Amino acid sequence: MGDVWLRTISNSLVRAQSVTEIASTRGSLHEEQGFSLKVIVQGKGHVLIDDSDLQGTLSERLEYARHLEDALLLAIDGARIAVASVVVSFEPESQRWSLAAAPELVGGLANELKASL
Repeated sequence: MGDVWLRTISNSLVRAQSVTEIASTRGSLHEEQGFSLKVIVQGKGHVLIDDSDLQGTLSERLEYARHLEDALLLAIDGARIAVASVVVSFEPESQRWSLAAAPELVGGLANELKASL
């Protein structure tokens, strides 16, 4: 079994096995709209979603964020059965979590680097 990694909004990777907490809060820019979802690893927060556009009351936004937290847990559980290492990423366009084999991502990045040289 491979490792499960979570992609942050800064495109860094966090090992899912090291996550001790998943938390959602109001938007980082505006109190009256948006939300953010982060994971805690060794006492440090890593933001996975920062959606400053979501409208609604605070309780509605946090309820939506809780649904995404549940979906994240399901995605992590699904990724754990994979043979290869897997990266779990949030796709803002579809509002869903996606899974990709880590070697595919690395291969794609290597091809982009070659093309830019």
